[in-house]
Amino acid sequence: MPKMKTNSSAKKRFSITGSGKIKRKHAFKSHILTKKSTKRKRNLTYFGEVHKADTNNVKLQLAMK
Repeated sequence: MPKMKTNSSAKKRFSITGSGKIKRKHAFKSHILTKKSTKRKRNLTYFGEVHKADTNNVKLQLAMK
């Protein structure tokens, strides 16, 4: 059976922490920033964690399962 390929778009968007959790970036930080408050833009800067319901799908795309 051939090796499973990693999804190219997924490997650009997600990264794995040392404890095995999957990091992701927040959406809505690329354009139309003038109407968003400074606090909202600052909070969108930081990394978030992939929801538990989505981790299996992301791991499949990253060929971790």
